[in-house]
Order: sequence, then C-alpha cells, then structure tokens
Amino acid sequence: MKTSRWLGIFRGVLIAVALSRCTAGVHQEPFSADALAAQMQRRPVVLLGEIHDNVEQHAVRAQALAHLLRAGARPALAFEQFDRQAQGDIDRVSNQAPAAGVDRVDQLVALGDPRWNWTLYRPFLELAVQYQLRIVAANLARADAMRVSKEGFGALFDPAEQHQLGLDALPADLLLAQQQAVDEGHCHQMPPSELPALARAQIARDATLAQSIRPYLQGGVVLLTGNGHVRRDIGVPRFLPAQERQRVISIALLEHEEAADPVLAGVYDVVFRTTVQGRPDPCEQLRRTRPSQ
Repeated sequence: MKTSRWLGIFRGVLIAVALSRCTAGVHQEPFSADALAAQMQRRPVVLLGEIHDNVEQHAVRAQALAHLLRAGARPALAFEQFDRQAQGDIDRVSNQAPAAGVDRVDQLVALGDPRWNWTLYRPFLELAVQYQLRIVAANLARADAMRVSKEGFGALFDPAEQHQLGLDALPADLLLAQQQAVDEGHCHQMPPSELPALARAQIARDATLAQSIRPYLQGGVVLLTGNGHVRRDIGVPRFLPAQERQRVISIALLEHEEAADPVLAGVYDVVFRTTVQGRPDPCEQLRRTRPSQ
C-alpha cells in the first residue's frame, strides 16, 4: 500500500511536468498571490490545481485564498486530501464550540490520510476555521478506487449515479486519454493490460470530486486538487452539469521548464508557471520500485 501511494504521487508529478509542455493557447502570466486571486475571483467555482509537493505553489495558493476571504468571499473549501468518508467527522469538528487547549486544525489534520504532507495543507484549514468555511471531503478512498479498477463503475456507483455522472455511457476518447495519462504518469512502466483498470480508477476519482462539489456550485467552492484533475478535457469538469461549466474556472500551476515543446491548447482556462520543486527523479525511483510489485 505504501508503494502504491508513492506511485500515485509520482504519477501526479510526472503528469504535471508533461502538461507544462502543453499550454499554448491558454492564458499565462507571472505567478503571484495577487495574480492568482484575481483569476480566482472571475468565477464562483474554482478548480485550483497543484503539484502535490511544490512548497511555493501551496504558499501562494493560501495567500491568494486569504485575499479572497478578506474581500468577503465565503466559498466552500473542498480537499482532494480528505476521503469523502471523513465528512461526518470533519463536520463534527468544524461545528463544535471552541474549547481551551483544543486546536481544531490539529483535529482536522488527524482526520486526513497521514501520507499527505499536512504541513502544506494546514494553512488552508486554518483559513477555513478562521472564516468558518464549509470543509468538503472530496476524494474517493483508495480502497474504493481499487474496487472500481477491478469490478467497474457499478462496484461503487448505483445506476442513477452512473447516469447522472455519465459513467453509463463513457466516451471512448475519455477512457483512451486517461489510459495515455496513466501510461505517461507511470513512465511507461506499466503493462498495457493494466492501463484500462487504472484509467477507470482515475475517472472514478474525477467523478467523485465532481459529485462532492456539486452541492456548492451555486454558492461558490474552491477545490484543492492535482493539476490532472482540473483538466477541462478529461478531469472534473467533464462530470459537472453542462449548464454549470461556464461557472467553472480551471487553474493549473505547472512547473516551468526551459525547453520548448509541442503544445496542446484548451486543457485549462489559466496556467501559472512556477519554480521547480527539487525532488529525486520520479521515473528513476519508479523503475527501482516496479520490479518488487
């Protein structure tokens, strides 16, 4: 399970780096809290991407969110980092009266998966507690994602949910694109026979993230999640009601690379290029861990 978790993180990093080569035709500007806040103010539903381990991205995102809140915005705050089963406990902690010696942020962090670096997400929880924002546990648990990968969407979503989310008539192009993303994200180390199952799990995560934020589309919501999930072509927006998509802004935070590469327009509404977080080569680490699977 630990190795599986790191494979997911490596995949997120690799997809983000790959997509940083695919942004021509999309609005770009220097990365700052003021600039990011200005983009977040454009629409009430903000899908705010990230590279999970990039410290600068998290710091600037938190500053931008603070700007919005000081200006009077009160969106729900949805986290990929909380599995949806945690919602009841999150509500209990959020609604309890303040007590001496009790840190509600610490209590909330304790409800999250410890394999996330909660030091990076704590500032968002602090803002949520300070401004009494609705905290939304948005993600699909890994065990549920594994069930979907092995048994199909019916293992988790009933027929009505599948119809509502479009999973009962999934376009072939979406499944193929997710298979390609999974293959790229795993450094082309996965057997081709495993790609459809992994792609189904990723689609189920996107559908669950979309399902989790649907109750807050009218009042406003900020979803904190990986860049791959905020893609308009294959990510969360594909599973939101068509009439609501014009209320959505998809913002990607991608690490800058010097080389000029082929491009793909229309993946995001806004792209910010950020500094590169120092990290070991994820492909090399994946090649070392893959034989032990």
